[in-house]
Amino acid sequence: MQLASRLDQIAESITLAVTARANAMKKQGVDVVSFGAGEPDFDTPAAIKEAAITALRAGRTKYEPTAGTPEARKAIADKLARHNKLPYPPEQIIASVGGKHSLYVAFMAVLNPGDEVLIPAPYWVSYPEMVKLAGGVPVIIQGDPAHEFKITPAQLAAAITPRTKMFIMNSPSNPGGHTYHPAELAALAEVIKPHGNIWVCSDEIYERLLFGDQKTCSWAALDWNTWKDRTITCNCLSKTYAMTGWRIGYTAGAKPLIDAMNKLQSQMTSNITSFCMPAIVEALSNPAMEDEVAKMRQAFEKRGAHIWQRLNALPGFKCVRPTGAFYAFPSIAGALGKPLGKTAAKPKDAIEFCRIVLDEAHVALVPGNDFGFPDHVRLSFATSLEQIDKGVDRLEKLLTASQS
Repeated sequence: MQLASRLDQIAESITLAVTARANAMKKQGVDVVSFGAGEPDFDTPAAIKEAAITALRAGRTKYEPTAGTPEARKAIADKLARHNKLPYPPEQIIASVGGKHSLYVAFMAVLNPGDEVLIPAPYWVSYPEMVKLAGGVPVIIQGDPAHEFKITPAQLAAAITPRTKMFIMNSPSNPGGHTYHPAELAALAEVIKPHGNIWVCSDEIYERLLFGDQKTCSWAALDWNTWKDRTITCNCLSKTYAMTGWRIGYTAGAKPLIDAMNKLQSQMTSNITSFCMPAIVEALSNPAMEDEVAKMRQAFEKRGAHIWQRLNALPGFKCVRPTGAFYAFPSIAGALGKPLGKTAAKPKDAIEFCRIVLDEAHVALVPGNDFGFPDHVRLSFATSLEQIDKGVDRLEKLLTASQS
């Protein structure tokens, strides 16, 4: 039997082998310190869970409107107006099955075969693959670690062609942990502004996880009149409210776009889980949730500063300081091509490096290859300080022993 040819365009995630190996080792009783999880280690706030439980007990188990209940869409609209200065009405909002689904449905609604999509690197692993599934062509703009991975207006201008249809912005970034200041976003916006056929997909999933005096803003808020109909604002409840497993994402944009996404989603998934709708209202409307968000953000900020200092002290490592999200993305270029571990193998890229580290130090890292940087690794610091020190101690022992 022959499978669909579209699968030939999609690369398998090279991180899956490391993840599978780490899980197998854990099942065998090996104490593996994992820095792979892209999700908060906190539990969902109790009030949010109770809202869903109450709805479930009340019989909210039937079909709901594909785009979300009026109450849920209004809660999202109110949040966007209050926090992001984006006055989208509820009818210009759709709730989808997580942030990933929100992005994919948006890509399917906008992209035609051959359309080019500009993606700054390092990038989230799924951007290029989802673009290809939608018929688009990923065009990578390489960020420079010396400039906190952030691309310049000149780079962006040089990448635009007559086939450019979309530019993806993710700030704060997965995996880079870097954040674009409002002025930096505005400078990029000026480059795209004259090109009226280019959409901007603003992935704002980590917007609330900012450290120190770091500031950012929603792309469409840079100039509402210019960008309100050209921006696809995507977000979710996963990271801010520790709700990764709930699968609640949302998109705001021009009404023709949202109508098109609603049409697609009606044939793909219909509505998100019905009894999760009240949880959206609770998360986004209850002022008490601000304290919950603040506690998590403060913990991530403390961990981020700590892991950054520790990683920069490791032989062969060099790390950009995280200013948002919960990822550190250090260069391991100084450790590549050098003997590592008991076999004194010389890893040529992050995949080989991570394999040795997992097998010998029992530390699970995510190779940077899937993020566009084969000489970097990603570490999630959505884990305790004790686990961070335990894992970095093991890395330090392996690296220093290999050098002696």
